[in-house]
Amino acid sequence: MPAATADDYWRSRAGVPAVNGVLASQPGQPGLAPLPAVADRQAREGAPVRLSRLAVAPEVAELVRHVWIPRWSLPPGVVVEQGVLEYPSANLVIEAGGAALHGPELGRGHRRLEGTGWAFGALLQPGVARLLVTGPMRAPIGGSVAIEELRATDAAALVDAIRTSVVAGDDEAARSAFESWMLAQHLVLDDDSRLVRRVVELAETDRTILRAEDLASASGLGLRSLQRLVREQLGLTPKWLIRRYRMQEAAAALAAPDALALADLAASLGFVDQAHLTREFRAVIGETPRRYAEAATAAR
Repeated sequence: MPAATADDYWRSRAGVPAVNGVLASQPGQPGLAPLPAVADRQAREGAPVRLSRLAVAPEVAELVRHVWIPRWSLPPGVVVEQGVLEYPSANLVIEAGGAALHGPELGRGHRRLEGTGWAFGALLQPGVARLLVTGPMRAPIGGSVAIEELRATDAAALVDAIRTSVVAGDDEAARSAFESWMLAQHLVLDDDSRLVRRVVELAETDRTILRAEDLASASGLGLRSLQRLVREQLGLTPKWLIRRYRMQEAAAALAAPDALALADLAASLGFVDQAHLTREFRAVIGETPRRYAEAATAAR
């Protein structure tokens, strides 16, 4: 697959409104940032890496969190390597080479970009991918399932409609085509899919939740029931959910101009001490918090 396609990275999802999972850019490279709702068209079109994030219609919001459309046009010899901590759900991604459902990477996701390309992605709500995947939810974790292998109809027509609209620069038409297709799948959310969405929301927003036992208690479930629910619906574990959001918060805080001292950041995020934060951060991100902060400062 050509390096300019969105194989590993663009399933990343452009981050989420509450916690941006896109990691700091490397020094000297163009960064990835969502475009504002109203922006100067000339400046927007001239950016080497551009990303639009669109809300979906209310009737689709129970199924889809948002739609994101990245485009990039890099001069010869210019390469962008972007890291991301992915949201604990799946993305349906359509690009020039095809379409697939992508699950999150367990560790740090990344993508090497060069040349010119585009993608269309839809971040599904937690529990929705389970209604589309025919096998266990472990299958798309760190990988993908081709759209033809999903419980879905008219996939080829969707891919054609999205490709035509995105290439023409009509993001609204692309979103509308996807919404119509998604509603035509007649997906019915069951009790478990609604419950796992609540579990994910708790892990994302309740900063007092530091352990799987805390998440089970907040969800009104026993620990074993919680573990089974998250495994079956997401292909993940409760511990992974909690760790992912803490690492997203840590990465965002370290990249900020007014970053806290590491000891203070560790305390604010519920880590035992600075050493605990450093071990967890290095295990997920692949480098120490101090080195990550230094690189973010240099890039900024």
